[in-house]
Amino acid sequence: MRIRHLTAVGLVAPLFLLAACGGGDDGSASEDTTSDSTAAASGDTVCAQGDATDLLKQVCDSGTLTVSTDPAYPPQSSLNEQTGEYEGFDIDVATEIANRLGVDVAWETPAWDVITAGNWNGRWDTTVGSMTPTNDRQKVLYFTQPYNYTPAVVVVAADDESVTDLTTDLDGKSIGVCSGCTYDQFLTKTLAIDGYEFDFIIDDADVSGYDTDTTALQDLANGRLDAVITSVTTAQGYIDAGNPVKIVGDPVFYEPLSVGFDKSSDPSSESLYEAVDTIVGQMHEDGTLTQLSEKWYDGQDLTTQQ
Repeated sequence: MRIRHLTAVGLVAPLFLLAACGGGDDGSASEDTTSDSTAAASGDTVCAQGDATDLLKQVCDSGTLTVSTDPAYPPQSSLNEQTGEYEGFDIDVATEIANRLGVDVAWETPAWDVITAGNWNGRWDTTVGSMTPTNDRQKVLYFTQPYNYTPAVVVVAADDESVTDLTTDLDGKSIGVCSGCTYDQFLTKTLAIDGYEFDFIIDDADVSGYDTDTTALQDLANGRLDAVITSVTTAQGYIDAGNPVKIVGDPVFYEPLSVGFDKSSDPSSESLYEAVDTIVGQMHEDGTLTQLSEKWYDGQDLTTQQ
């Protein structure tokens, strides 16, 4: 029985990046949010130490960490139309990071390919959007140690009984994914992350790329696709919303998700990257990430490596 199709063979903490999801638009939103973390309440924050340099100093001086995210992915990130505020696991993670730095958080929602291309030109300071570090994106972005590990799953129509063996039943089938994401690269067998090995079990898929996973899921529900590959969190959220699809089989791989920073940033983002990498480690150690995962993912702790 296939449980794991991604095997870790020595992941180094300052990781890399690949899109685990995609979409968004070229617009922005600047809803400022703060949480009442212990560090912020006690004044024991990174910025309070007074020795910040480069982009970290700029963030501390401005009092705001600007974060890019993709609000098309509940429960990771979405816009609550009733409150006008962003909410979700990624939103809470980013807000807690800002709190531990000692600043407020503001949001930007650029297109996914704009984020992963680097050269942000100071439009945002970091990205917290369930991104998986891959070798190609390491060339333009710094990545923290992972803050989450999400299973990638196959989704089919609720009444589809034809897919029972993922190693054979999807070969040559029409499968929807977000363009340029990990799932796209998994199907084209180009997915590469140093320290991980992948079992590419699906052959000759007819891959259809979409702006977001949700759009692909909508086409699946409307009978235009045979299957969709997406994160278990996105899939379950779509199912819980009452849509006629279901998850089949075991996860096809597990993907690490990291916080990203632009290597071309001026001033340099390295100081901010190092500070946030430390914060992510502390959030693992003190249980904050586990609590947030269980809050948004129906009691599941997805913050440890599978």
